[in-house]
Amino acid sequence: MTKRPNVLWIMADQLRFDYLSCYGHPHLHTPHIDALAKRGVQFNKAYIQSPVCGPSRMSAYTGRYVRSHGSTWNGTPLRVGEPTLGDHLREAGARAVLVGKTHMTADVEGMAWLGIDPKSTIGVSRSECGFEPYERDDGLHPDSPRQRWSAYDDYLVENGYESDNPWGDFANSGLDENGDRLSAWLLKNSRLPADVPEEHSETAYMTDRAIDFMTEAQEDGRPWMCHLSYIKPHWPYIVPAPYHDMYGAEHVIDPIRSEAELSTDHPLMAAYLNARVCRSFARDHVREHVIPAYMGLIKQLDDNLGRLFAWMDETGISENTIIAFTSDHGDYMGDHWMGDKDFYHDVAAKVPLIIADPRPEADASRGSICEELVEMIDLAPTFMNALGCVAKPHIIEGRDLTPILNGTKGFSRRYAISEHDYHWSEMARELDVAQEHAHTVMIFDGRWKYIRCEGFRPVMFDLETDPQELRDIGASKSAAHVAVRARMEAALLDWSRRHHTRITATPAVLERQKHAASGGILIGFWDEQEYEQATGKPFSSLVPVGRPD
Repeated sequence: MTKRPNVLWIMADQLRFDYLSCYGHPHLHTPHIDALAKRGVQFNKAYIQSPVCGPSRMSAYTGRYVRSHGSTWNGTPLRVGEPTLGDHLREAGARAVLVGKTHMTADVEGMAWLGIDPKSTIGVSRSECGFEPYERDDGLHPDSPRQRWSAYDDYLVENGYESDNPWGDFANSGLDENGDRLSAWLLKNSRLPADVPEEHSETAYMTDRAIDFMTEAQEDGRPWMCHLSYIKPHWPYIVPAPYHDMYGAEHVIDPIRSEAELSTDHPLMAAYLNARVCRSFARDHVREHVIPAYMGLIKQLDDNLGRLFAWMDETGISENTIIAFTSDHGDYMGDHWMGDKDFYHDVAAKVPLIIADPRPEADASRGSICEELVEMIDLAPTFMNALGCVAKPHIIEGRDLTPILNGTKGFSRRYAISEHDYHWSEMARELDVAQEHAHTVMIFDGRWKYIRCEGFRPVMFDLETDPQELRDIGASKSAAHVAVRARMEAALLDWSRRHHTRITATPAVLERQKHAASGGILIGFWDEQEYEQATGKPFSSLVPVGRPD
């Protein structure tokens, strides 16, 4: 029997696809990620299912669209009964282990309703998105309602960084020339070096923890999938020396934006531009101050991945480990006059995706670039296939990427879908949009990107003639554009009408339902002859005849 591979699934939080040299950045060189692409497949059209951390990750971890799993925004619990990738892999005898961030909120009320103790084996699995938590760390601690004191805080204290909030006071703060401590929550402090040496930073620490897990896993013997989920380059934007001053304003590429975008007649887009984070990043001096720190965080990540990959090569773990590298969404960084994420331009909704499979079956695709339209939900069925888990099309909505990895036919997708619930936002408050209407959904066919904005006209871009997405043609009266909008709206309607939640409809259940008549349920038959002609069975074999005793 062929030995099953392991899977190392690396995710960097808020990493743009175009801030890697293999994706074309002219100044930020990422040789270790580039080398991974050369021995695997680089996907150029990979889209996330929501342009915000929580729902994007929940789609990745379930293989299902946001409308299906229901965790529509950060802090919205993933319901207790929602199957996850970890659940599927455990059924196949493989471990699903977390090292880092998930941004998952447990359905505490659901567990209480079902009588599940959160500290029990089942309760821990439900609270950790189906993962075995080797180390869970979502960042934002210890003064965040979503995460309190963590093992990383303990680690900092053990290394001499003592405070009530070592994560915030050291790893995410810097010292000015007078020795005053300044928080990286303020963008003006982004160029300071973080007040920890690089080897004690979040990125280096989580890399070490992944090495710790893989070292221990060699003794265990079971195949595993390790989700190494880095917190950076997500804000707060600050990085330790020497990465804090590797880049300057001269390395900041020109923003992708036009004056026409500022004069939009679309109420929702205007509200986005008026949000605080967008007003901030629309200023050139903010971009020129923050982006060098963002680049430094990515350079630091690449160096740590180089250290990790070298260790895997030395120990032989690389020989039987599929490595997937991606992000949960991008970062506007002032492009389109916007900041953070939360909308659907490529800089936010398209992510890097590289998969390197060491098995001989993947030799045909090694070093290739894939232009197929793929989604983040495709990773779950791909990993399930690799680790010997049976396909579950009644649950998983993603599509197995194995044909692409093996250089064979069998994969195609017409559209990518992404959704966003903005009920929490400045935009919803400014426009007085109720929660049930504060929803947008993007459908993209590789050329036309159509964004349905509930209560407002659509936004649309033609990436063939406008690859930078500078001209919104959602209100264009051109007959061609009107026809495209109608087609894309119809495609969205078709997608929304599909069965999205048939979790209990296993193939066995469906087969049993098809053959209900064999169990004595007869509907619409006029007489015995009609039954016998339809079934080929004698009626007497089904229904007792004659007089009762």
